[in-house]
Amino acid sequence: MSASGGTKAIVAALVANLAIAVAKFVAFLFSGSSSMLAESVHSLADSGNQGLLLLGGKKAKREATPQHPFGYGRERYIYAFLVSIVLFSVGGMFAIYEGYEKIKHPHEIEAWYWPVGVLVFAIIAETFSFRTAIVESNQTRGNLSWKDFIRRAKAPELPVVLLEDLGALVGLILALVGVSLAIATGDGVWDGIGTLCIGVLLIIIAIVLAAETKSLLLGEAAGTEDVDKIQAALVDGDTVTRVIHMRTLHLGPEELLVAAKIAVRHDETATEVAHAINAAEDRIRAAVPIARVIYLEPDIYSEAAAAAGENPATTPGGPSAH
Repeated sequence: MSASGGTKAIVAALVANLAIAVAKFVAFLFSGSSSMLAESVHSLADSGNQGLLLLGGKKAKREATPQHPFGYGRERYIYAFLVSIVLFSVGGMFAIYEGYEKIKHPHEIEAWYWPVGVLVFAIIAETFSFRTAIVESNQTRGNLSWKDFIRRAKAPELPVVLLEDLGALVGLILALVGVSLAIATGDGVWDGIGTLCIGVLLIIIAIVLAAETKSLLLGEAAGTEDVDKIQAALVDGDTVTRVIHMRTLHLGPEELLVAAKIAVRHDETATEVAHAINAAEDRIRAAVPIARVIYLEPDIYSEAAAAAGENPATTPGGPSAH
C-alpha cells in the first residue's frame, strides 16, 4: 500500500466522520434517540481513530537512532492497535450501555424526521468514504479476496479504514431500522435494541482489528511472493550456489529485513565472496524494493549437515539445510 493511498482514504474517512458526528448529535438533541447518541459517539470515536492513524504514519517516518537502529516503522502498527482499543471501549461498550439503558427505560422518539434525515445523510457520506477506501485498496490487493487482503496486508491503515467504514454503514442501517420500528410502533425499546446491536457490531470489529494488528506487532515475515523473489535473487549460479537458511521480518509496512546464510564455492577468495554478496544485495533490492536491511552470511554447503539438519520444507521464511 502506498502511503499516499492510505492517507487519502484516512482523510476521506476523517472528513466524513466529523460531519456525520455533528449531524448525529444534533439529531439526538432534537429527538432523544439513543441510537443517534450511540452513533454520534461512534462517529466521534472513528474521527479520533483516523487522527491516530495519521499520527502513527507521521511518527513512523522518523529517522533511525542509536536506541532504535531499525527505525520507527512499527509505530503504524501500534497506533492501529490503539484504534481497536478505542473502537472497543469508546464505541462498542458505550453503545451497549446506552442500548441497555434504553431498553430498561424506553421513551418515545420525538421529532422523528431529525434522526431519519441525519441517518440518510450519514449513509451517503459513509458510502463515499467506504468507496474511497475500496478504490485505494484495489490498487494493492491484486487477486486477493477482501478477507485475505485484510489478513495479509502489512500496512494497517487501509484494512482499518475498510473495517471501520463497513461497521459504520452496517451500524447506520441498524440505527435506521431501530428508529423506524420505534417510530412505527411508538415503542422506544426498538431504538434501544438497535443501539445494542450497534455495540455488539463495534466490539466484533474491534476484536478482528486487534487480532490482525497484534500479529503485525509481533513481527510478520514477508509474503510468499516476496520470499520467492528474494530466494531467486540471492542465487546467481556462479559464486552463490544456494540459500542455506533465510529469515525475513517486516520492520514496518514498507521496510523489510532479510537475513540469510548463503552457500558459496569453497575455492572463492574473500574478495570474490564480498563482491558476490554486494551483487546479491543489489539483486534483492531490485526484486523487492522494500528489502532495505539485508544481512548475508557466506558459508560452505555441506550435504552431511543438510541431511542431519532441519527439514527445509518445514522451515519458515525460506529453506534451511545447514
